Amino acid sequence: MQPDIRSAILTATIIALVAAAFSLWQGIRNIQKARQLPFFRMRRETSLRGWRLLGWAVFLPLLAYLLNNQFESMIYRFYPPTPTVTITPTVTLTPTISLTPTSTLTPTITLTPSVSDTPTITPTPFVPLAIQARFESTVTPNPQAIFSELQFTDGLDSLYRPINPGTEFQNPIDHMYAVFSYDGMVAGSQWSALWIRNGELVHFETKPWDGGTGGLGYTDWQPDPSEWHPGTYEVQLFAGLEFKRSGFFTVVGEPPTPRPTETSTATPTATRTPTPTRTLVPT
Repeated sequence: MQPDIRSAILTATIIALVAAAFSLWQGIRNIQKARQLPFFRMRRETSLRGWRLLGWAVFLPLLAYLLNNQFESMIYRFYPPTPTVTITPTVTLTPTISLTPTSTLTPTITLTPSVSDTPTITPTPFVPLAIQARFESTVTPNPQAIFSELQFTDGLDSLYRPINPGTEFQNPIDHMYAVFSYDGMVAGSQWSALWIRNGELVHFETKPWDGGTGGLGYTDWQPDPSEWHPGTYEVQLFAGLEFKRSGFFTVVGEPPTPRPTETSTATPTATRTPTPTRTLVPT
């Protein structure tokens, strides 16, 4: 099996930590040994060797930390990950036993079915006209651009990697991400992501591409938690008007009840009724 970049970085990190522990042990032994030597020159060389090993024992854990947290993203800038193609297993047909008829009956009446079942055609995903009207870019997308399979998660780490990815999520839900790797994208070209629940469009984003030509990316949706209704959700990705990739996940459980909106009611105030004024009549 060919090792990947992540495995190589993990191996280098472990080696650095083991080397740091060995340097610390050898450094302490050399310093203790130097104190017991009677000759000044040998004592100084052994002591310097011990302090040099202690310096490596301090440097190697820092190197292991940088390898584990920074080096992988640095490599992906120069060598973007290539999505792997998932091979779909083919169905092997098992032959059935053929029965040999003993006598052939000649049918007298041929029944004609009144209703013929016509298979329905599954339409190719497309960008609705209302969303096409929001396109801003004039850069032609690369038709050879590719996207990997989508990974769905409700959280990302500092390197935009999914935390606890899955295909079924339990309410309550706040924020959802669809993470993917890509290659061959053109900066400034229009791209779109459609979020569909049970065949109905519930959210979308479309804008000029602001990432690199290859790497990791994501599309996300954070509505009010009460809008995460149970059902099957599909996320579709487009480069321009060309459909590239889609993925599915399921939400189960009832969403939380939205908070009632408080409305203020005006309280009527009492109005004083003027009393009649008495007019004095001269006598």
